[in-house]
Amino acid sequence: MIWYPYQQMKTMKTPYEITDAQGVYLHTRDKKLIDSVSSWWSVIHGYKHPVLTEAIKTQADRFSHVMLGGLTHEPVQKLARKLEEWLPGDLDYCFFSDSGSVAVEVALKMALQYYVNQGDLERTKVLSLTHAYHGDTFKAMEVGDDEDYHFILEAYGEKKNVIHIPTQIPALEEAFARYHRELNCFIVEPLLQGAGGMRMYDISFLQRARELCDRYGVLLIFDEVATGFGRTGNRFVADLVLPDILVLGKALTGGYMGHAVTVAGHKVYERFYGEEPQKALMHGPTFMGNALACSVALKSIELFEEGEYLSRIHRIEEITRREMAGLEHPEIRQVRMMGACVCVEVKEGAFLEGFQQFAYERGVFSRPFLNYMYAMVPYIITEEELVKVLGVMKEWFL
Repeated sequence: MIWYPYQQMKTMKTPYEITDAQGVYLHTRDKKLIDSVSSWWSVIHGYKHPVLTEAIKTQADRFSHVMLGGLTHEPVQKLARKLEEWLPGDLDYCFFSDSGSVAVEVALKMALQYYVNQGDLERTKVLSLTHAYHGDTFKAMEVGDDEDYHFILEAYGEKKNVIHIPTQIPALEEAFARYHRELNCFIVEPLLQGAGGMRMYDISFLQRARELCDRYGVLLIFDEVATGFGRTGNRFVADLVLPDILVLGKALTGGYMGHAVTVAGHKVYERFYGEEPQKALMHGPTFMGNALACSVALKSIELFEEGEYLSRIHRIEEITRREMAGLEHPEIRQVRMMGACVCVEVKEGAFLEGFQQFAYERGVFSRPFLNYMYAMVPYIITEEELVKVLGVMKEWFL
């Protein structure tokens, strides 16, 4: 029996069974649905893209996977080189893993060991944001701040090594003034906090964070698992403010394979590089650098580059702002838009009960959570398809 995610199995409704998928559409036995959430924000090129499918088939004819322990292969070498030339600044050193949560764990481990390798054992604390979500593995949960996902950590009592702050510059400055000697890193979902409620904030906060991290010798980590590859309207938020460590996943492979990467800048990597074995990063996911995943990731990046995706995303935002303008209802707390993301936050989550089936009956797959109705569509969506998605969202209120 399948144990489904984020579900009370005793009371869950039967999931929709997908029989086929192509473009922006999911097919059940009786419905054709626009996927308005891109399979958890990852399928940016849509389904069954011939270039991506062929990349996997071609590599599978050679081999599907070999471990990176003592071995290497052309697809992982090419992807590492591509990311080195494609990412901003000195983000050149790629440590691959098999999921965004694991890539976050690697980033946090790097940040702690960065100081341990210098003989500094006092920097054991992490600064993070309120409403943060960085994944469901244990350290990722600890730096997260969402009781709906991570309430199990209450069994351990008060968090001793994580400080949470709101996305307000005074709170940021106060935290650095008070804790800077104990901090090894500040980890953020830049500009857009995803599972914590599609919360959006200004770039000035990140600019100030970069200044304070530089002043106090604290590493800055951007978790762009959700925000990377254009979702905020920027290629990466790291193009605007450069972090010391960048985490990518989800859309890295166009949503075709589970794969992620933790990318370190030079100063981080150099603290691990030397003669002493104990200074090595002792981490190694079995499927890191998977050949199929690397092959499809390379083609996904090519499609992003050649398809003028930032222009597409800006057009998605333009249409979304036009269509959602003036949406008001007594139950709506706020409507938020950024890049290829739109969120309608309601006052009570109960108001959204039944919306998923409502959307299904109108040809849209949606998955609201808590108080949030949202869309993060594939970038290949047409204006007509996008207007339909937004129309179904508005119809629920109007």
